[in-house]
Formats: sequence, structure tokens, C-alpha cells
Amino acid sequence: MSDDKKLDYYLAAWNLSTPQLLTQTMTSHIYTVTHDTETVILKLLSPSETKEQSGAVALRYFDGRGAVRILCYDEGAHLMEYAAGDELVVLVNRGEDENATRIIAQVLEQLHSVPQEAPRDGLFMLDRWFRALFDKAAMDKQIGIESIFVRSASLAEWLLSDQRDIRVLHGDIHHYNIRQSSRGWLAFDPKGLVGERTYDCANTLCNPVIPELVHNETRLLANAAILAERLCLDPWRVLAFTYAYACLNASWWLELGGSDIVKWALNVAAIIEPHLELT
Repeated sequence: MSDDKKLDYYLAAWNLSTPQLLTQTMTSHIYTVTHDTETVILKLLSPSETKEQSGAVALRYFDGRGAVRILCYDEGAHLMEYAAGDELVVLVNRGEDENATRIIAQVLEQLHSVPQEAPRDGLFMLDRWFRALFDKAAMDKQIGIESIFVRSASLAEWLLSDQRDIRVLHGDIHHYNIRQSSRGWLAFDPKGLVGERTYDCANTLCNPVIPELVHNETRLLANAAILAERLCLDPWRVLAFTYAYACLNASWWLELGGSDIVKWALNVAAIIEPHLELT
């Protein structure tokens, strides 16, 4: 089905009108549309896209608590609440970095407060999510390299073998995935994971993409402490999950050929590693 025909199909099927292309990503075309007089988001997924479905399941799970509400979804499209305000990164750009981190903690507190009784079918378990790091570490071990990937994979295996307070996770919380709305700050574009809630702090500490912030040791440690205190988490585990995530992210981008992002992520890991006393 062509993009135009796909759009026409969902406009008719979900009783939508006035589509306006908002942005295009590697996985989707995103439109604003009108639904019952309200402006909402229609995300049309690429035919090859399969991982977005876990995000839709997570939004259904969160049910509007700290996240945009999902109104309808199937294998081809998602219809969601529109958070039309500024991205959280705007606060960082005007010098309110720590305030932005406190807002992230508030959003995470809402996401993680959702009752956990519903089935978790369609979500990714956290140990499965780390597969690229484990594969990279195994390759390095095989050729005799004691790399940061080997060290971080060992730590990740230990963390994942003894997870605490397992929840449905957003999995991709950062300053570009939280927007202001009439209901306050809301997250969107979740990955849909299940695991220790500490993990949801990790991506935040690797963002936003401003080197003088993210690669500043004092800032990283201060924001990690804010998240740990506000969310009643073990500060060491916040740093440990961030270290493991940074190396996981580097592993993904090694496969995709993103050398700049690999370097960015490994710089974060290198800053954190001395504070973990792994040796």
C-alpha cells in the first residue's frame, strides 16, 4: 500500500481529518490530525517496522500517567494524544539542567506508579534488550580483548541477575522524548521494556546531545544523585545501569556504523567506570 493510500485508509477507519505532516523518521511518518474536534497524532509505521508495537503496549499500560495516551493502534499505525508544547531540552538550553532532571524524575515516578497486574505480553524483557552488548563482549573475549564491552557486559549480567522492583519501563527516557502539554510534562515514544526501574534513569544521563554537559563528570554525578534521591534508588545502581546502557548503545551503533555516537556513549562510560570500582 502506498503512503497516500495508507493515510487515506486510517483517516477513514479512525474517523480522522485535516492531516498535516509533522515529521518523518526512519520508522514512521507522523501527522497531526483531527479526531472528535481534538488535535492528535497519527503515526504511520514503515512496513518493515516491528519494534514500535511494544511501545504501543507500554502506552496502553501507562494509561496517560506520565505519558501521552494511546487512542487506537494496530500493526500499521498508532493514534495518540498530542503533547504540543516544548520539548524538555528547551529548559536545558536556557540553563535549567537540574530542573529538567527533576522533571524527568517526576515523569518516571508517574510511569512507575502504574499498577502492574496487567499481562506483559508484547513487551521486551530487559535481559533480551542487552543482547547486542553481550554479543559484542563475546566477540571481544573470543579474540582475547579485555575491552570496556567485556567489563560492562559482566556488570550488566550481574545487575540483570538480581533485579529490584521490576516494572514496565519506558526504556527511552530523555530530554527529546518528554513534552509539555495541557496535562503537564508527558513522555512519548517508549520502547516498552520490563525490568528494574533504575534502568529508566540511564538514557537520561547520556542526554541531551550537548558535550559540555553530558561529558562533564560533575554534572553527570550531580544529576545521577538527583534521580537517585527523588526516586529512592541506590545511587551506585543508577551509575551502574548508566554505564551498562552507554556500552549497550555503543554496541548498537557499532552494528549500524555510527562512529560518532559510539564515541559519545563510550565517553560517558569512561567517566562513570572509575566510580564503580569494578576491579
